[in-house]
Amino acid sequence: MKNIELLAPAGSLEKMKIALLYGADAVYLGGTEFSLRANAKNFSRNEMREAVTYAHEREKKVYVTVNIVFHNEDLVGLEEYLRFLGEIKVDAIIASDLAVMSLINRKKIPLELHISTQASILNEEAALFYKELGATRLVLAREANRDDIKKIKETTGLELECFMHGAMCTSLSGRCVLSNYCTNRDSNRGGCAQICRFEFDYLKDGKKQSEIPFSMTPKDLNMIPFIEEMMKIGVNSFKIEGRMRSIYYVATVILIYRRLIDKILANTLTKEYQEYALNILNRVANRESAPQFFDSLPGKNEQYFLGRQEISNQDFLGLVLDYQEGFAIIEQRNYFKRGDIVQFIGPNLETFDYKVEEIWDECDNKIEKANHAQMIVKLKVNVKLQQFDMMRIKVFDIS
Repeated sequence: MKNIELLAPAGSLEKMKIALLYGADAVYLGGTEFSLRANAKNFSRNEMREAVTYAHEREKKVYVTVNIVFHNEDLVGLEEYLRFLGEIKVDAIIASDLAVMSLINRKKIPLELHISTQASILNEEAALFYKELGATRLVLAREANRDDIKKIKETTGLELECFMHGAMCTSLSGRCVLSNYCTNRDSNRGGCAQICRFEFDYLKDGKKQSEIPFSMTPKDLNMIPFIEEMMKIGVNSFKIEGRMRSIYYVATVILIYRRLIDKILANTLTKEYQEYALNILNRVANRESAPQFFDSLPGKNEQYFLGRQEISNQDFLGLVLDYQEGFAIIEQRNYFKRGDIVQFIGPNLETFDYKVEEIWDECDNKIEKANHAQMIVKLKVNVKLQQFDMMRIKVFDIS
């Protein structure tokens, strides 16, 4: 179980820095061109250059997605863009279209090639084909099961990257035309409208048959029960989905997986911590989760059909900006008041409970509650906090 990588999404420069700070070994991000998350903030070329420098100074890696399915008009500017990525020394690109792979090889552009999950690799022959094209890593389809992964590893010897947490696709790893059909937005060129998450009326002979809407979306992916086994069969990189998620989501998920992986490697993982991790991860997302395809074909319990709730919680209470003479300077993110029991989390911090006894505003006036978005408050905290530590609602006991 060597060369284990925790790979985080980076939808913006801020999210990238949070992900690396909270324990990611590498991030994947998209530029404003040729990336499948067109609705994410994404990176300008200057931001991309800054991201690579920032990561490399910390001995971390940056992978750039060039993973749309190309039409002829999309090829305009591709070679120049790939050369730019080579010049700034990104650690690899993630591609699915043979046009990108062919161009890199023909033009001898110095880029390491990772094959995107959009290529839907599920068998050894496809894996060998991409190896012959120069791929050093395969991002397997989310639908790959235990035997698929093991056989591909044994046959190719390549690095394998698998999604561990986040959204699933109703179609086969993104090969969907629902978005095109319903909204004229091409999911394979970055415009997915997530039609599978829409709610539909169930009609028969033009009449509504139920007040409960129909949906066809799978529950989120959560592979916590199988991480150790995946390490043993040869998965090298554990990938978190979520370039459009919040900094709190990114920080929480990365911190949990970082500590989980470290405990597995140190042989100190307990069932209690595993259950705690599952509770935290299920709480931070607004959809239920399941292991999906790894152990068996998903069934009715891994899918939403008749109604669901996706209510975003307000657990994220504040972001630590500074710590001065025993006081934490906090930017409020959700309402809290005197008497609340909260928790502090951070990359270099043992999570701890804290009772809000007193609150001061920026002018050192005592106040009863923090109820204005992004207001700056002070709390007296005996534990020395660091910038980018976070305060959240206490829901579960610390494990």
